[in-house]
Amino acid sequence: MATATSVTVAPEQETKKAPLNLTPQAIAKVREIMATQDPLPAGLRIGVVGGGCSGFQYSMAFETQSGMMDKVFSFDDLKVYVDATSLMYLNGCTVDYVESLEAAGFKFENPQVKSTCGCGSSFNV
Repeated sequence: MATATSVTVAPEQETKKAPLNLTPQAIAKVREIMATQDPLPAGLRIGVVGGGCSGFQYSMAFETQSGMMDKVFSFDDLKVYVDATSLMYLNGCTVDYVESLEAAGFKFENPQVKSTCGCGSSFNV
């Protein structure tokens, strides 16, 4: 029973001081893409996975439910799921959605990153 309580209580506490931030543009784009999914996802999973030229890569995927080790954050009613390991690497990170003439996509601004690869898709801390 304690596990269920901590899972329920933790997201409410964490929401006020989320270690990462999503800009209004990122939230709007995620909602736009989510609306096209069938079935409608419960929220967005943001994580850090091993790989790429520099060691780590960001990952984003739609999620139907939270996992046991997830922290759940709410950004304007958009649920964002982050696993405990990824949370260490995302502390202070801002996720934005940027459109330019050259490209459009989600951009991660992470103060913990020490270096990135030449293509910009992976990083090192």
